[in-house]
Amino acid sequence: MKAIEIYCNFIKKNLDNPSFAKKLINLGIGVAEKYVSYFGDRKVLASHRYLNEICMKYMRESLYNPERSAWVNIFTPTEIFHAMGVFPLFIEAYSSFMSGFFIEDVLIDKAEAAGISNTLCSFHKAFIGAGEYGILQKPKMAVTTSIICDANLNTFRYLAKKYDIPFYIIDVPSKSSENAVEYVKDQLVEIIQMSEDVFSQKFDIDKLGEIVKIENKTNEYRRKYLSYLSTKVCHSIMSFEMFMLFTSHVFMGRPETLKYYQKLLQDIKNAPERSKKGIFFIHLVPMWEPSFQQYFNLGENYDILGSDLNYDFIGKIDTSDPLKGIAEKLIGTTYNGDFAKISSHITKIIDIVKPDGIIQFCHWGCKQSIGTANLYKNILKEKGIPFLIVDGDIMDKRNNQEGQINTRLEAFLEILESR
Repeated sequence: MKAIEIYCNFIKKNLDNPSFAKKLINLGIGVAEKYVSYFGDRKVLASHRYLNEICMKYMRESLYNPERSAWVNIFTPTEIFHAMGVFPLFIEAYSSFMSGFFIEDVLIDKAEAAGISNTLCSFHKAFIGAGEYGILQKPKMAVTTSIICDANLNTFRYLAKKYDIPFYIIDVPSKSSENAVEYVKDQLVEIIQMSEDVFSQKFDIDKLGEIVKIENKTNEYRRKYLSYLSTKVCHSIMSFEMFMLFTSHVFMGRPETLKYYQKLLQDIKNAPERSKKGIFFIHLVPMWEPSFQQYFNLGENYDILGSDLNYDFIGKIDTSDPLKGIAEKLIGTTYNGDFAKISSHITKIIDIVKPDGIIQFCHWGCKQSIGTANLYKNILKEKGIPFLIVDGDIMDKRNNQEGQINTRLEAFLEILESR
């Protein structure tokens, strides 16, 4: 651990030398990938070790091959890029990795010094800060969506202009209709045309069909995995729940992602019956918060059952017209719509998983998370499920009041133990 700390400090000290800092970051990702591949933590399940490995690989691919990469957000239809052999870098993951290098504070400060509001989501501020320092690899293009997070639009617009790259915002209607599906499909066609120009490559619709078939098969395994969670559990740590955002979103359709869920299903089939209190998270998981780490990372008394954001779409995509199918997926995804749509889906997931308690960590700067907290409180009160709302910052460790968080968390856990 001391060596890692020294390395991270060395990166921080060299941020004003962006060319060198980029090499240090890339080296760190590459070494981490090799390390988890050969010396993964044997205390965790085989599926989780594999998840750790492929997420490092997914991150390394885009960083090592900027001439074949594109910036995306978590809801970008990356199936198009997978079909073209383009490596997506989703900004939320990049920022999380920078927090893993313990340099998120200086990146955030850099963004705010450039005039970015301190109320902006810290995932976005860290990414913007990396752009201000010049340590971001310049991709060939960027694509984001209007789904859930309005910060995406301005972050992508700002950095695309700064890096002088083409970018596209997919406007996704909140309600489905034949016209809405055609509207989104037309935008996907425009993205394909842009990608063909940018990467000097012809798009293969048959290849996209293959990607979608893999995605559909993957979702079959995800649904089967969910069905086991009410009685069994794969002991996990919080960072794996966040890593699952790679596989549940941006890298859907990749063979490695399918293999991961095959392994995960096998692990839960072989898992012990649930004997600890099971906790389900709404939205994001505070993987760096010490009190949460103490209780939930392979904890003696509590198990993580998952996070709703990893199950916002587990349906089937039309393979006869994959672009139409992807358009329907974008419109139908849980977080594209009003609270009634979101809460209805989450309630269904909760009814399947049957958690003992639910936690919503309201991430600083996320209007969606903060705005829905009390609405969930009312719904879960009716269902008789203990619910904890905690305010904090998943990225910027300086914004968390550790003592206050620990007090509230322990009080919540006492309620669970008394039931």
